[in-house]
Amino acid sequence: MPRITNSPASRRRRKRVLDQAKGFRGSRSKHFTQAVAAVNRAMSMATVHRKLKKRQYRQLWIGRVNAAARAQGMTYSRLVEGLTKAGIALNRKMLSEIAIHDSKGFEAIVARARAALA
Repeated sequence: MPRITNSPASRRRRKRVLDQAKGFRGSRSKHFTQAVAAVNRAMSMATVHRKLKKRQYRQLWIGRVNAAARAQGMTYSRLVEGLTKAGIALNRKMLSEIAIHDSKGFEAIVARARAALA
């Protein structure tokens, strides 16, 4: 009876890992053991950073809206409070886009928020 090995599956597994490690520097893309560690870390970091990306965009939008609101003489938190009381349901991304590209529209939104606070 011939000797059975797992070499085809092992070779495929190693090849898959080394293909994923392509572009890494030095032995991290050449040696299997180091490539496994590098690929595993890269995959876990990719998951973490997808979550962080969402957080960072929200921070950016809030910063932009705050700057535009302060130019109108109002803080970000008071603006959001006024928008809530006025029943204006705009998310931070859209508020940021309006503040950047349509300053007159943003002034109107701030005026409505200010009226709702008064």
